[in-house]
Amino acid sequence: MKFIVSSTYLLKQLQILGGVINNSNTLPILDNFLFDLNKAKLTVSASDLETTMSSVLKVDSESEGTIAVPARLLLDILKTFPEQPLTFVVEDNHTVEISSNSGKYALAYAEGAEFPKAVELADPSSTTLMGDILATAIDKTIFASGNDDLRPVMSGVFFQFSTENLTFVATDAHKLVKYRRDDVSASEVAEFIMPKKPLNLLKGILGGSESDVLIEYNDSNAKFSFEETVLICRLIDGKYPNYEAVIPKENPNKLSISRNQFLSSVRRVAIFSNKTTHQIRLKIAGTELNISAEDIDYSNKAEERLTCAYQGDDMQIGFNSRFLTEMLNNLNSEEVTLEMSLPNRAGILTPADGLDEGENVTMLVMPVMLNG
Repeated sequence: MKFIVSSTYLLKQLQILGGVINNSNTLPILDNFLFDLNKAKLTVSASDLETTMSSVLKVDSESEGTIAVPARLLLDILKTFPEQPLTFVVEDNHTVEISSNSGKYALAYAEGAEFPKAVELADPSSTTLMGDILATAIDKTIFASGNDDLRPVMSGVFFQFSTENLTFVATDAHKLVKYRRDDVSASEVAEFIMPKKPLNLLKGILGGSESDVLIEYNDSNAKFSFEETVLICRLIDGKYPNYEAVIPKENPNKLSISRNQFLSSVRRVAIFSNKTTHQIRLKIAGTELNISAEDIDYSNKAEERLTCAYQGDDMQIGFNSRFLTEMLNNLNSEEVTLEMSLPNRAGILTPADGLDEGENVTMLVMPVMLNG
């Protein structure tokens, strides 16, 4: 088995696939990349059993064969090469020899047959989506998903496909983000929960990509195919909570304000808040928004006044400043709208501008009880 490939081209593909490999694997074979050579087509795969990703690379070769090559060692050596052709030759003594312009390097390999096979999806449904739309949907929601092992369904992003639109939802019970696209739809209704790790990989690869992604899914797995890459992952098992039920429908109190001004103010005032509750207080009357925080234990307090557009009754409401900051950070609009009903009901944060045609973002932040 022998092939020749460009060093930088190989490194770029392997760095993407390397994101799948865990730092500590239960099976030693998972510390390797699987190289499956078929003449001029080299398919490289990486897996952690839950997620498997593979890319097809063009190489110069006439041979065939499969081997598993140590991932960390191979990445470390590839990072040191300037752009040049590298020749890989599998030797009889169970090593693969890499020849560069300046030297030769031998790595011990494992048998390719030991590498776990990727799941074949039986009878899947499918939807096609532009790469950048998928990357944006992940980026807008994933930060709101939880990390609670006791509630695994909340640790992923809920994909809800219908014939009218595609909806992506994430929540950790303190904050919730619903991202909807009305400009794309599926051929049939489907729902599944995607884990975070494969989503972060997809987000990194697909940002700005105009190529189509074919999403295939059944009850247990999902498969994403684009250009020369395929990612297959196991879905999170369970029923997603009824998120629509927690979004308040009647919100007569409506605040509109510059996002940057609001974000900067919340950040500054939050420095003076209690370090366990991170509580800040919003007091709204007329066109004035008063943001304050205090840490009674240390006699620290801060207060700022901002001008805003407001319709509704005078009110006071408390929020966790970290959740509010995260949400405001994740929007890229000039203006935001915060809709509220009562101090003990969730506030709804939406961008007032900066959205593409067919794009719809709703963020929900749970209030905290105000003391005193």
